[in-house]
Amino acid sequence: MNYFQKSFTLAPKSRGFHLITDEITVQLAGQLRDIRAGILHVFIQHTSASLTINENADPTVRQDFETHFNRAVPEDTSLYLHTLEGTDDMTSHIKSSILGSSVSIPVTDGRLNMGTWQGIYLCEHRNNGGRRRVVVTLMGSGPESE
Repeated sequence: MNYFQKSFTLAPKSRGFHLITDEITVQLAGQLRDIRAGILHVFIQHTSASLTINENADPTVRQDFETHFNRAVPEDTSLYLHTLEGTDDMTSHIKSSILGSSVSIPVTDGRLNMGTWQGIYLCEHRNNGGRRRVVVTLMGSGPESE
């Protein structure tokens, strides 16, 4: 079994749901190709942004996600005690908890084994979230394990 772990910072994104699959795979290009069967675990080191996997083709899916979460978790400071950093403070924590801080993806023959229309999303819940740090852990068997 081979293990590889790396931390890196994603380019800043505006508020919303953003595909980051390519940013992740570029960071792992040398290691990913050596895995025949394994798992990629991606973890975000923040409490006001999250990760999920969903459709990668139609950008209106990402717009609908943002609309839905803004309706489900309204930015009304009268509803929350934790508002020191603005109206999007507590709401970002709630959205992040709903979606989660990590995703795991199977790796097969050096590639992420996702469905045709699946991609990894960075869910930026802050109005000005800035750069986001992720830790990726790749585990699996390679050619030398056979």
